[in-house]
Amino acid sequence: MEFTFKGRGMRITDEIREVARHKLSRLARMEPRATLLEVEVVTQRNPRLSPFRVDGALMRPRRTFRAHGEGSDVPTAVDQLAERLERQVRDDHSRRRTRSPGRGNGLESAHA
Repeated sequence: MEFTFKGRGMRITDEIREVARHKLSRLARMEPRATLLEVEVVTQRNPRLSPFRVDGALMRPRRTFRAHGEGSDVPTAVDQLAERLERQVRDDHSRRRTRSPGRGNGLESAHA
């Protein structure tokens, strides 16, 4: 899986890259068909909001998972992002597993 990092209002350091790769590498094991993970780190200037926001998009053929995380520092925001993306991937796996294979082809009603 390929990682793409973008920074808005700040520079992406090697430390931020390594922390994000480490925390988001679980997604590659959970979703082996994933091809790209885009991560955007945004500095928010509004004092009422958390100072850092991390947006992420996990792309695989025919499906894109999007989430964001906010926190007082970048690793906290990345943790939140990872949790939200993992939940989406888990839910998608369970949805695909519970569907019956012959659903929607009309053969069930023809034999009844």
